[in-house]
Amino acid sequence: MIIAIDGPAAAGKGTLARRLATHFGYPHLDTGALYRAVARRLLDAGQDPTDAEAAVAAARAVTAAELQSPRLRDEEVSRATSVVSAIPGVRAALLQFQRRFATTPPGAVLDGRDIGTVVCPDAEVKLFLEAAPEERARRRAKELRDRGVPAIDARVLQDIQERDARDSGRSTAPLSRAADAYVLDTTQLDPDAAFAAALAYIATRAP
Repeated sequence: MIIAIDGPAAAGKGTLARRLATHFGYPHLDTGALYRAVARRLLDAGQDPTDAEAAVAAARAVTAAELQSPRLRDEEVSRATSVVSAIPGVRAALLQFQRRFATTPPGAVLDGRDIGTVVCPDAEVKLFLEAAPEERARRRAKELRDRGVPAIDARVLQDIQERDARDSGRSTAPLSRAADAYVLDTTQLDPDAAFAAALAYIATRAP
């Protein structure tokens, strides 16, 4: 069974995906980490994230080991990630990696922006998480502060709104909800409640 989880930044995709993967005994892939790894490679090399040729070369060179680096969560990486993820060649270079991961038995949980629409359109379970921008900004600011990174709520909200606009407006694989996805609004839900709601839905879809 493939579980595809999509949604905007800080909607709770990663937390839910990890819990579902543990529950079902499936491997988990944070597909956003792939794009973050590309951005991190470019920034470390002093290259411009808008340089499509350099970005595609970085995407082809990314390894699974790089996905575990804590440096992928830096704010400069977050901003660059939204830029490189809009480059068609980057998405094409990473697509096969994601599909191989998803189709390896016994199953997988993937979270990102276009899992249910592009990467795994035939996934048995599709979840689309959403939450109010203000709540997502609050969560992201708390996450940054917990890591010792100063964060101004208004600036974090602005960054999230700008990222939403880029992710939804790009021509290649924009952030969008699959027609057959179950929408889960996490604005008022804590992680336990979101997990319970997801499990209840999956129970109706599992063979």
